[in-house]
Amino acid sequence: MDLKVADNPAKKRYEAVIEGHTAFIEYIKAKEKIFLTHTEVPAALEGKGIGSALVLQVLEDIEKQGLTLVPLCPFVAMYLKKHLEWRRLVMKGINIA
Repeated sequence: MDLKVADNPAKKRYEAVIEGHTAFIEYIKAKEKIFLTHTEVPAALEGKGIGSALVLQVLEDIEKQGLTLVPLCPFVAMYLKKHLEWRRLVMKGINIA
């Protein structure tokens, strides 16, 4: 999945425009932490792996910035359960069951 994901600080979200629709992950940044709060993929794009591709690129960006992740979004938490290698970004003490 070749998405072009961009950080939109004005809207506090990472965005990708696909086929005229915008998929996004909302966040809150506080000091060296980033809280991913909500992932949204338009219904027209569901089931195409876009949410997972979006999460992957956001995690890559978080790692580049050296931020600590607090995954409040259930979709992001589910992704982290399946991709254990990304747990290295998660704030210590956060349990992803």
